Amino acid sequence: MDHAAPRSRARRTVLRGGRVLDPGTPGPLAARPTALAVEDGRVVALGDDDAAQAWAGTGDEAPEVVDLRGALVTPAFVDSHVHTVRTGFALTGLDLSGPAYAAASGLEDVLDALARHAARHPDDAVLVGQGWDETPWRAGRPPTGDELERAAPGRRTYLTRVDSHSSVVSPALASLVPGLTDLQGWSPDGRVERDAHHAVRHTLEGLIGDAERLDAARAACHAMAAAGIAGFHENAAPHIGPESEISLVRRAAEDVGLAATVYWGELMAVETAARLGVAGLAGDLVADGAFGSRTAALGTSYADAATSGHAYVSAEQVHQHVVACTRAGLQAGFHCIGDAALDAVGEGFAAAAAELGDEAVRARRHRLEHVEMPSPSTVALLGRLGVTASVQPMFDGLWGGPSGMYAARLGERWRATNPFRDLAEAGVPLAFGSDSPVTALGPWAAVRAAVHHHVPEQGLAPLAALGAHTRGGWLAAAQDHRGRLARGWVADLAVWETPAGLDADGVPVLEAGAALPRLLRTLVAGRTVHQAG
Repeated sequence: MDHAAPRSRARRTVLRGGRVLDPGTPGPLAARPTALAVEDGRVVALGDDDAAQAWAGTGDEAPEVVDLRGALVTPAFVDSHVHTVRTGFALTGLDLSGPAYAAASGLEDVLDALARHAARHPDDAVLVGQGWDETPWRAGRPPTGDELERAAPGRRTYLTRVDSHSSVVSPALASLVPGLTDLQGWSPDGRVERDAHHAVRHTLEGLIGDAERLDAARAACHAMAAAGIAGFHENAAPHIGPESEISLVRRAAEDVGLAATVYWGELMAVETAARLGVAGLAGDLVADGAFGSRTAALGTSYADAATSGHAYVSAEQVHQHVVACTRAGLQAGFHCIGDAALDAVGEGFAAAAAELGDEAVRARRHRLEHVEMPSPSTVALLGRLGVTASVQPMFDGLWGGPSGMYAARLGERWRATNPFRDLAEAGVPLAFGSDSPVTALGPWAAVRAAVHHHVPEQGLAPLAALGAHTRGGWLAAAQDHRGRLARGWVADLAVWETPAGLDADGVPVLEAGAALPRLLRTLVAGRTVHQAG
């Protein structure tokens, strides 16, 4: 089974002189605790600074006393959807996301960056770049394989779009993939998606070694700890990386001190799940693609292309998968974005519930990733069956709105995307994540995006959004005694400087333009895993 972070020492740690914010305990700022004590990996006391004086000296040795100097203490975050190795490669390799590549000249900028990266890494077996987005570019198209060849002559190059559902490969890399030009999703300009993309990734498995993957996973785990993240959900799948990555991700998490929950995205693979010890056959088990690549499955065509995307599973396959996982004691789940994909997934879940009973399905806490265009009936079904929606608020933050990429792809249908409040009001459990490296690790930015949704009536209250990114992630992984700052609970917490101040409920001010909180310390099960400076 997936393991928690390493046990802490028995020594007591007392944090005093701050503000303690537990989303599960509403109340005004003035009434919140200012101190807490941690021992043997759990919160053992909460109160004011006077009470904190009595907590010192009651452990097996002199406690560590931390003067918070007015800092805010919250539950540490959980990122419910991460690709750890790919995140590490984005951090340590060629990152093509962000404002540097969002100008009209973005295509030329990407090719220039590739040329510089190739010169700096003459011995790399593969040049890997991630995060390009052609939407704002003057050229209005991705780079081609021939352009990659001119930028990095003779090199094996693999550049992935920001949504990870399509990539561009150089001729040198394409030549190594057996039968690539005959596979669905291959384009002569070097772009790959669907089966062709999976085949390229399979070839990459033999070109990128375990040592490189472990280094990347460690880099990602350190970055998560530095973002106030205590736990994460690794969304592994055969089309993303080899099974061997699972042990590497677990090892990296243990080295850094994070709690990793692993999912394997393969249909009906119950025996594989048992062998790998994963929490479920869920995560990136794809029912469709993504809006940016026009591969999410829609009921009608995209607004800017004569396609309605691609569906990868039928309602009957969903039905059989959910039944098999429920009977095996596993979480089932799917990556599902477009309305047609969500309709099929909903139909399959309804059939599974009809066969097994609602309570049997609810008990397994199945989950869905992204859930971007659910119909009202699908939202109601997910609430009835207690299916967690593992969602990414930065999708709306980056691509929502009347002038965003979603509007370009979907027209007015963009207004129906990412209905966070509808999901919450229907009783659907919410867990927030980044889908890193699709969007950057940044929990407070995600909380702000969920509060200030591009469709205001779909925004969440700040405490609800914070709870979805903390306790919501632990609940999604069936770890029920984590994610709150309460006596007896596992001490997963983060300490923050809040330059923009706090609102009346003690939540950091999250208005547009306000400086987001800055991390000072992350504790996982009572152990400090990151400290600023």
